Amino acid sequence: MAIIRGFGPPAWGWRVPTDVQRMRSEMDRLFEGLTGATSREPGPGVFPLTNVTEDHDNYYVRAELPGIKADELNISVTADGMSISGERKIRARGEDARYHRRERNAGKFSRMLSLPGHIDTEKVEASCSDGVLTVVLPKAAAAKPKQITVKAG
Repeated sequence: MAIIRGFGPPAWGWRVPTDVQRMRSEMDRLFEGLTGATSREPGPGVFPLTNVTEDHDNYYVRAELPGIKADELNISVTADGMSISGERKIRARGEDARYHRRERNAGKFSRMLSLPGHIDTEKVEASCSDGVLTVVLPKAAAAKPKQITVKAG
């Protein structure tokens, strides 16, 4: 069986899966196709989950941070990236509590994101509502696309 890829992962800030991870993913997909059942358990993943989008003027970072207060977050920006750090605290349930499933972990986290272009660090704005952090990162003037007028000759 040959696998041909037409597109690779984006070059900015993404991690390329190792061969073992790729093989496990392929085996899981094969197993699901044969039996109709899933063999996957939720993995540790990366916290917080983020989306990075852009328009003509800004980059937007939206991160899911349920249960974390805005004043408990540390956000720092550089010319071409940002980092989010903090600590997720989960209330203890007592020594005699038995978990039947535990997918949410507590502890300190730090997430660093690279952006595809430069930003104006003086105009960055952040807000947090309903467990979603939204960071607006204005593009630096040099990073914005420029419209060129063609003169008729």
